[in-house]
Amino acid sequence: MLKLYGGARSRASIVQWYLEELGIPYEFVMLDMQAGEHRQPAYLAINPMGKVPAIVDGDFQLWESGAILLYLDEKYGKLEHSLEERAKIAQWVLFANSTLAPGIFVEASREREMPQLMTPLNEILQRQQFLLGGTFTVADVAVGSVLAYITIMLKLDFSPYPGIFTYCKRLSERPAFKASIGSRS
Repeated sequence: MLKLYGGARSRASIVQWYLEELGIPYEFVMLDMQAGEHRQPAYLAINPMGKVPAIVDGDFQLWESGAILLYLDEKYGKLEHSLEERAKIAQWVLFANSTLAPGIFVEASREREMPQLMTPLNEILQRQQFLLGGTFTVADVAVGSVLAYITIMLKLDFSPYPGIFTYCKRLSERPAFKASIGSRS
């Protein structure tokens, strides 16, 4: 059985959301980050960086939430994707982790970055239901989880961005979201 390693209030819930969407069995291994379980040799053998999340799928080990999402989509995803669609999915997953999250969560850049990131994202989401059009994909898990964390942790208001606001509401109503990130808000 696939094992997902994470801590309380960690990015592991992003991976958990997608595992719930996929409906595949998994074991959530809760590490006590306060006690330093993520710095013990047993866990460092899985992720030498000592960060969460990480997965063990049979003999395969992987860390970094974006890489894990892409792997799960390739191995267990229910939709067939063309090369171009896989590239678009990777684009959104990388955007979520390397552009959107740092742009909003780093306080020094938030005021400058928020309108530059949210305005075009809002325009896209006003035209279509999900990031790749009319179908929910792992890209929505990546970007949607960052947006959810923005509202949960920073309490930022998305009402100036009605496309994003509606998108977040749509995602938050998904049973898999409620069982993962939604259970932490």
